[in-house]
Amino acid sequence: MMVRETFQLDNIHCPSCVAKIEKAVAAMRGVSSARMAFATGRLAVDYDPTVIEPGAIAATVSRLGYPARSIRRQELGS
Repeated sequence: MMVRETFQLDNIHCPSCVAKIEKAVAAMRGVSSARMAFATGRLAVDYDPTVIEPGAIAATVSRLGYPARSIRRQELGS
């Protein structure tokens, strides 16, 4: 089963911030995709919850300088 977690991020100032975040999160083990909307500051991450937890994703983004918090979780099925 895959999960889509949506995070609200702070301090997003430019499109290069978006690219940096998407690249870092997409490289994480267990993550199948990471897509960010610059206009809203929201990051949608599809991942395998048996491999990685949302807290690890939020921590990685926060370490990059963009405080992140989960605002929605959706099961995507198998």
